[in-house]
Amino acid sequence: MSEDTVLAGYRQSIDNIDAAMIHILAERFRITQAVGAYKATNKLPASDPGREERQIARLRKLAEDAKLDPEFSEKFLRFIIEEVIRHHERAAGSAG
Repeated sequence: MSEDTVLAGYRQSIDNIDAAMIHILAERFRITQAVGAYKATNKLPASDPGREERQIARLRKLAEDAKLDPEFSEKFLRFIIEEVIRHHERAAGSAG
């Protein structure tokens, strides 16, 4: 049975988007690792709850504007923030 060419085209686009998301996340984490090193060197706290809440509010609004579920976008961002804080805490521990 041959593959549906329309479905194959959609799947190729999804694969391309997934690859782009991985590269974007990798770049984001490279930058946040630099932030973590900076914070550790300068004895700054690993987390900034005020900034985190502002970012979540900003990205929820962006999600709404993009017709993406803001609850999903918040969960996704909180997951990323938790991972970044974990990296920052590790950097602070190795800088001490």
